Amino acid sequence: MSATLLSQVERGVTDPSLATLRRLAGVFGESVVALFAEEPDRAVTISRPGERSILRGPHGRVGYERLTRGDGRLEVLRGVLRPGEATSEQPWGHASQECAFVVAGTLTAELDGVAYTVHNGEAITFDSRTPHRYLNASDATVEFLVSVTPPVP
Repeated sequence: MSATLLSQVERGVTDPSLATLRRLAGVFGESVVALFAEEPDRAVTISRPGERSILRGPHGRVGYERLTRGDGRLEVLRGVLRPGEATSEQPWGHASQECAFVVAGTLTAELDGVAYTVHNGEAITFDSRTPHRYLNASDATVEFLVSVTPPVP
């Protein structure tokens, strides 16, 4: 990337391509989303039921309730799967670190074709580049929290 291009982007003379944004984010060790974020707000945020946004991933079949404000650094989501449901048809990966904590029920985490059973009160942590998805193979609803850093843009 040339100094001229950077100068043009800084001055608003040209709009960077997605590839350029990804390169810039990599240089700063940030996500592409973070490049558009305002100066971090140091205020406390309270996430209340009924006021949270619902996120669906590109391969998702379930809506996640966003518990964090989505500032590009950490994403904490709440998921609920009814018996037989899965978060996606096929496992998929993304460049993040992920931790899933089971609040109620029993969750099956499928990582690279291997099924891991995660019970109430347990957590599973893994490199999200590993193709993965979550399933409910039980006969009861499962509630779980997923923390992802950095968030998937």
